[in-house]
Amino acid sequence: MITFKRADHINISVPPERLEEAFEFYSEVLGLEQIERPDKIFGSKGYWFNIGDIQLHISCEKPLPRSTRHTAFEVTDIAAAREQLEKHGVEITEEPKLPNRNRFAFIDPFGNRMELLQITA
Repeated sequence: MITFKRADHINISVPPERLEEAFEFYSEVLGLEQIERPDKIFGSKGYWFNIGDIQLHISCEKPLPRSTRHTAFEVTDIAAAREQLEKHGVEITEEPKLPNRNRFAFIDPFGNRMELLQITA
């Protein structure tokens, strides 16, 4: 049996021609901290960011149809997160109610679905 310690990183994809727009969205709109990416190792451009104790990696590929695949991040203030995204015109989608969790998803400008949640108990 494999013993997992934690998630290390999450990778999302954006169209190559929108990579700089993705950088601005994740660094400015979401306020994520950019970290060094060893570009010489990879055959394409991208960006890496810190999110708590894991990383978000942005790579490039041609657009795909919208999917239910997603990543979920716990936040400390779900209302403030929603307000920040709405202020920037980001598409919000409601999620089914779950016990002890307030949550919603948003669609980034590149078609990636991301869920934000706050534990309530």
